Formats: sequence, structure tokens, C-alpha cells
Amino acid sequence: MRQRGVTLIEMLVVVTIISLMVAVSFPAVTSGLDSMRLHQAVRDTVSLFDDGLARAQRSQQVVQITVVPRENALWIRAPQSLYERRFELPEGVTITRVLPADFTDDPLAARSFYLYPGGAVPRFGIEMRNRRGLRQTVSVDPITGVPHIGTTQENPDAD
Repeated sequence: MRQRGVTLIEMLVVVTIISLMVAVSFPAVTSGLDSMRLHQAVRDTVSLFDDGLARAQRSQQVVQITVVPRENALWIRAPQSLYERRFELPEGVTITRVLPADFTDDPLAARSFYLYPGGAVPRFGIEMRNRRGLRQTVSVDPITGVPHIGTTQENPDAD
């Protein structure tokens, strides 16, 4: 009588082949996830900036946009209507700069920008970076009042 089954050697060969495929594809998968997190953070930041700009015009109230790089967070507040919306960047995405550059001793200090109804939009923005070194900037054009997205690829070991 002949027995059917898989030998230990055959099982080890299959496990080795699967392990090699995972090892080869893992960096591409993690890089893709890091890029997706950064792109989602950029889209959410644009949405937050748009919300603040629209709220200032619609409600005719001063709106405060605050960026806190140490907490990787930003939020908008409309104190007169008690409105507040907070956004924290996903894991692996950090705020590297707040624009325009501030000449204080602490570049990671919280910064606030105020949007006045009917007033000129201030020039402001933030630069975000993922673990792989991809940087994207979301800045508000003071002439049009529309957020713009810019991308730069830098060496992650440069900092």
C-alpha cells in the first residue's frame, strides 16, 4: 500500500519560496503604505484649510488655524461659534516645517494664522514628510485663497 502526503523536504522548499517572495515584496508594500499615508495626510490638510477659509467667509467670523509640529497636529477654531476641528497626522508622517519660516529659536513651536472675513488671506502652509523621505507641502496662495500641493523627493538620510 502506497501512502500519500507531503514530505518534510517538500514542505521546507515551499516555505522557503514563500519567505523569499515576502522578503522581496515587503519593502515595496511598506513604501506604498508610507506614500498612501502621506497623500491622505495632504488631502486631509487641504480639506482642513479649505474648511477654515470657507468658514471665515460663510460665517463672517475670524477663524484661527493652528499648527503644532511637536504633536503632528493642526486644527481650526472659530471662537465666536465655538467651532473646532482637529486633525492629527497619521503615524509615519511628520510636520517638518511651518511656512513662512519663523525666526524664533524654536522651529517646532506652535504657530497660528488668522483668517478674517473679507480680508486678505495670509501666506501660510506646512511641509510634511514620511519615513521614506518624500516631502509634500500644502500652502495657501494669498491671491486666490486656494491651497496648493507641492512635492519634493529628498534623501531620507539628509536630515
